[in-house]
Amino acid sequence: MAKQQPNKTAAGTNIQEVRQQNAQSAQAGQFGTEFAAETNAQQVKQQNAQAEARKAQNSSK
Repeated sequence: MAKQQPNKTAAGTNIQEVRQQNAQSAQAGQFGTEFAAETNAQQVKQQNAQAEARKAQNSSK
């Protein structure tokens, strides 16, 4: 069995480095903005309007 180094997981991941990266991304709000940047607000509004129109059309039948 391989000898495990301090601050490393069995897979060899540097625990301290991962903690630092997590702290940095939490401070920057990186997780939330990543998805917001990929969202086209105009397209979402259009899709919502189409869905509402279909819903109204189906309920009137």
